[in-house]
Amino acid sequence: MSARATRMAMAVVLALTVAGCGAGDDRASDGRGTGAVTVFAAASLTESFRRIGKDFEAANPGSTVTLNVAGSSTLANQINQGAPADVFASAAPANMATVTEAGNADGTPTVFARNQLVVAVPRGNPAGVTGLADLSRSGVKVALCATQVPCGAAARTALDAAGVALTPVTLEQDVKSALAKVKLGEVDAALVYRTDVRAASGDVTAVEFPESARAVNDYPIVALKDAPNPAGARAFVAYVRSAPAQAVLAEAGFQAP
Repeated sequence: MSARATRMAMAVVLALTVAGCGAGDDRASDGRGTGAVTVFAAASLTESFRRIGKDFEAANPGSTVTLNVAGSSTLANQINQGAPADVFASAAPANMATVTEAGNADGTPTVFARNQLVVAVPRGNPAGVTGLADLSRSGVKVALCATQVPCGAAARTALDAAGVALTPVTLEQDVKSALAKVKLGEVDAALVYRTDVRAASGDVTAVEFPESARAVNDYPIVALKDAPNPAGARAFVAYVRSAPAQAVLAEAGFQAP
């Protein structure tokens, strides 16, 4: 075989080898966000990010978005313990800082939405709750998020601003769990986000209170340093900040950053 023929044969073998490696990697990205993207998102983002994930897949053929939703503090701990994830969307900067300070963020987090607390009560509001002061009345059972969870920290800020002291009957690890206590009739009220009540499809009612303006939560998002699909992670973060995704968040009741 001539030297030229030998070089051509080697080039063909190399091309086939590279093609074979790419075909076997289901997390590969072509730079436009294709491939599998795993998003760790605060529980209050559940409904919005499900829709945004589907829209992202439609805009990026070949992509699949998998959501892991929980309390932001739980997600931050999972990430710092090495859980495989591409993107982290937190319900508060403090929980995001847990990840960035551990060196697990790829770049600087960006605030993409804001959220505000309301008092969630069962339909008909049988306990007659009209504001935070009513939550401290004798016999009124209240659910709060634990203080390490963003909705719990915000609730504590609002209660302190109103000068209201109360002892909740339960402290939940995410906002959806606190809301579920109201839906099930286990409590008379819970401090949750406005967006969660809107997503509850009429099972609960929101009672607004002025002190919630003192406890508005910023929602930051970031691609993660050890993301299995770094290009997909960056594409998803960019999509969340795009006009279509922002419209989904606004429809859910989130405020613009």
